[in-house]
Amino acid sequence: LQVLAYNRHTYETVTQHLIITIIPAPGGEPPYQGEFLVGNRNVEELLPKATQEIFLQATADVWEQDDLHVINITSALDRGGRVPLPIEGRKEGVYVKVGSHGAFSSCLASAASPQSRFRCSLGQQPLANCYDTFAPQFSIRWCNLTLLQIWPSPVTPGPTWGSGVLEEGGDFQPPTEAAPQDLLPGFLVTLLVPLAVALLLCLLLGHLMCCRREGV
Repeated sequence: LQVLAYNRHTYETVTQHLIITIIPAPGGEPPYQGEFLVGNRNVEELLPKATQEIFLQATADVWEQDDLHVINITSALDRGGRVPLPIEGRKEGVYVKVGSHGAFSSCLASAASPQSRFRCSLGQQPLANCYDTFAPQFSIRWCNLTLLQIWPSPVTPGPTWGSGVLEEGGDFQPPTEAAPQDLLPGFLVTLLVPLAVALLLCLLLGHLMCCRREGV
């Protein structure tokens, strides 16, 4: 992985190559995943481990689960967000996806319900029947909350491979030979049709050039 970073103030760039080894999670992919939009942070502010732990503690109080962990962190600019104005305190916004093996709490379910989405479309506050434990460190835009429930896909058994050695006494049965085909009609069509078209074009061109001259 090649990481290219730049300084916001001096625009200096730094390149670093990272070797990342990806291994499956011990408990598998968490079936319950929630994505939060943090409006008052930039993506680099949520990369430190300590900041993520604080975010997970606030999420645990709302989710009512303890086995939470961060799955993905994405800048809002990569999801179609606008570049913030050059005003002090404006941030890009960060999408943080958190996973758990426990079900969503009633607070999260109500915040992502169709009734809450309808209130957001009217410019009203979404439905949330619990205390916002993210404030004031993290400003969560609850209208952008996304809850996903991922079910494990069934594993299709693969083919059973043998030893590759013919058993003693067995006879090899070759595949049935294909019946001989008559290729002459196809050959004639492929050859005669272009020749006939070329002959017609030659006759038409000769007629136009020889019989359509002025005074003839």
